[in-house]
Amino acid sequence: MVLRGRKSEQAALAGLLGAARAGRSGALVVVGEAGIGKSALLDAAVEEARGLRVARVAGVESEMELPFAALQRLCGPVLDHLDRLPVPQRAALEVTFGLRGGPAPEPFFVGLAVLTLLAEVAAEKPLLCVVDDAQWLDQSSAQTLAFVARRLHAESVAMIFAKRESDSLGQLPELPLGGLSEKDARELLESVVRWPLDADVRGALLAEARGNPLALLELPLGWSPAGMAGGFGLARGHGRLEESFLRRIDELDADARLLLLLAAADPVGDSFLLRRAAAHLGLGPEAGDPLHAAGLMRIGSRVVFRHTLVRSAVYGAASSANRRRVHAALAEATSREADPDRHAWHRAYATAGTDETVAAELAASADRAQARGGLAAAAAFLQRAAELTADPGVRADRELAAARAKYRAGAPDAAAALLAGAGMGPGDELRGAMIGLLRGQMAFASATRSAEAPGLLVDTARRLEPLDPGLARQTYLEAFAGAVFVGRLATDTGLAEVATAALKTSAQGEPGPRDLLLDGLATLYTDGFEAGTDLIRRSLAGFREGVAAQDAIHLVYVVSHAAHTVWDDDAWQDLTMRHLRNARATGALAGLPFILYQRLALHLHQGEIAAAAALVDEVDAIGTATGDVQPPIAALAVAAWRGREEVVSALIGEVTDVLTERGQGAVLTAMHMFGAVLNNGLGRYAEAQAAAERATAYRLEAGFADWALVELVDAAVRNGDRDAATRAFARLTARTGPSGTDWGLGVEARSRALLTDGAGAEPLYREAVERLARCRAAFMLARTHLVYGEWLRRAGRNGDARDQLRAAYDMFSSFGAEAYADRAGRELAATGAPIQARVVPAPTELTPQERQIARRARDGQSNTEIGAELFLSSRTVEWHLRKVFTKLTISNRRELRTALRD
Repeated sequence: MVLRGRKSEQAALAGLLGAARAGRSGALVVVGEAGIGKSALLDAAVEEARGLRVARVAGVESEMELPFAALQRLCGPVLDHLDRLPVPQRAALEVTFGLRGGPAPEPFFVGLAVLTLLAEVAAEKPLLCVVDDAQWLDQSSAQTLAFVARRLHAESVAMIFAKRESDSLGQLPELPLGGLSEKDARELLESVVRWPLDADVRGALLAEARGNPLALLELPLGWSPAGMAGGFGLARGHGRLEESFLRRIDELDADARLLLLLAAADPVGDSFLLRRAAAHLGLGPEAGDPLHAAGLMRIGSRVVFRHTLVRSAVYGAASSANRRRVHAALAEATSREADPDRHAWHRAYATAGTDETVAAELAASADRAQARGGLAAAAAFLQRAAELTADPGVRADRELAAARAKYRAGAPDAAAALLAGAGMGPGDELRGAMIGLLRGQMAFASATRSAEAPGLLVDTARRLEPLDPGLARQTYLEAFAGAVFVGRLATDTGLAEVATAALKTSAQGEPGPRDLLLDGLATLYTDGFEAGTDLIRRSLAGFREGVAAQDAIHLVYVVSHAAHTVWDDDAWQDLTMRHLRNARATGALAGLPFILYQRLALHLHQGEIAAAAALVDEVDAIGTATGDVQPPIAALAVAAWRGREEVVSALIGEVTDVLTERGQGAVLTAMHMFGAVLNNGLGRYAEAQAAAERATAYRLEAGFADWALVELVDAAVRNGDRDAATRAFARLTARTGPSGTDWGLGVEARSRALLTDGAGAEPLYREAVERLARCRAAFMLARTHLVYGEWLRRAGRNGDARDQLRAAYDMFSSFGAEAYADRAGRELAATGAPIQARVVPAPTELTPQERQIARRARDGQSNTEIGAELFLSSRTVEWHLRKVFTKLTISNRRELRTALRD
């Protein structure tokens, strides 16, 4: 198909199709106003897709609230390939499409399943997926298809979207479609108007159309040659195309207009359904003849409108009474048993006023939608159910439920509006508390309102105490999570206030892990670590013995923080590893970045800098996959441990402003601590002390703030500020002493040794080495060898110093901690020992994604397992591995063990 004035755009789409034929994937979004020719361009691409299988779907405005509706229509013809998917992915799609029951899958896991399905289809024949009117996709389908498009690479799949506005699909390349040139527009107009046209009228039509092809084709059809001779009555202003269609519709008889409205109200396009509904209205087959003659709609195996503007124009112009009439007919024609959700939806729009029976049907539809993961649809059903509910209390409850679903579906503004409505319902203490709970959760998740969350959650927990003590205590745990996260940036409610309020509650019956954790945190932040540590350690033991997967994910932030706080790196390792496996297995991308940050810190703690760097790549990949790119905190941490001053300097200013704006005080503390680690490694102790003092300024913070106390003792001693070091050590021992762990007592012994003069320091250094060697603190162990060796050298014991410094140098070199290795090397050379230059492996120039895949393949994971973790198809994983083998000059996976020894 040759389109007028679209050569460059057709060439771009032809390139996409050619890449698919060659085994590469890609996606493109055609963006332009209504009538600009997007659908025609898609038609041309389909015509050019020789040798490709084509799957096509269009968004429908009235279908936007039905979960995964468009996705199911797109995937329906290829569901015979489901048996080729891994079992968890197959189950996710079957639940999503209502083919079986089961727990709602995570949205991004559904995306992975669709990606795998399309890859399997394309393995037989390259695949073109065409999505027209993407602005009208239901939210679940839009999110899934955008996710799939971002993860395409080597599957022989081409995806083309068409939509009216930019950015709604996020981070996909766009092809803007503008109006035709004046020459092309004039020629197109002349192809429609075949009678002599007044020059002024022609100019007015061209100016009115502004190069819009549909306007040039449609506007003249509503006018006779005589009427256009002088330009009398020429349509102008906004909605000119809709007005043109409506003028033609007005010329139809009443039955044809009613049939057209009936078709516009049905999102399915099923001609059999349309005929059944038409029969309920007393319309026979002949009612469609005028529509076909006018070229407005064609009824074949499917119902097809001349243009989507016909649908929107007729539906928008119809009276409320006529809309209710056609929706009632569609409800009658839709099977309550086979398609209960569409039946309920049409009944809802056929209802004027309130109707509890219809509202109850919508509430049931919401439950079904939520079970399939369709949170946006569930929210829409509940919102409409609330509008149809007469009882004020029940209406408020449904508005609250709708708000909760809107929030979970990623629509916080809509959720806030529904919460306002729920709050206007009749007084009910429990409902009021639940409204407060959701407001607190929304504040915690907000990029700018995190500091409000602890106060809102504490107020809610207090209201819940007499109503639901168990939920009240759970809410206090959420308040702790918020207070820990906000840290130094808290306003009126911080850790101390949360702890004081929570301490007044008590568990109902035998305390479980959650109860012990809440009591432990409350005690720790009011009475100190000596009083609270044992309770926290008992709670961690309970969590390690077994907690439901969903509970573990829900509590991951505060549980991980607690393990870190009481210096229990075994629990920290065990629980974060369990959380990570669960998040990857279920596709819970929303919580995965935080778990990866915890794992990254643990890897750094263990001296596994290369493994931490791999997680930086994964955090970035998740941000790309979800469209939610995070500040480069992970990259900053790895650079600090490696000693890359230039990288840290480049990132730290950017990160500071973002974290402050978002109210992420705990992360800001960690960032200052990273600066202290970097500068202690570089031997710049004044800068290290300043960074550590910033990190420890908020005295109640724990976790990374405790690490910063260790850095402060180290830097202040070297900087000659013994008073600052002594104060920091006193704060540190109040936290390490009660832990009873080798990690906590090891860093305490190390810090005490730095402050001890004379021979009394040596047994403390030895104790620190012994304790740290028995736990996971390999990086701190290497640093202890370093400071012990430095102490021995200054005592004139060069022989003994060499042993400690050699151990430190070798460990730091193996870690990739360049600054600390250089510091240890200088000290070792000062003892007179020969020093072998560190061997830095030649760069292999693997990309971040190639590194992630290569490491997993080296560790024995299959392509399917790697794809599931990184949200790639197994074919893309295989494609990357071939490139890895070429770059590393190896021929198989077994050789990766040698090529990637890190």
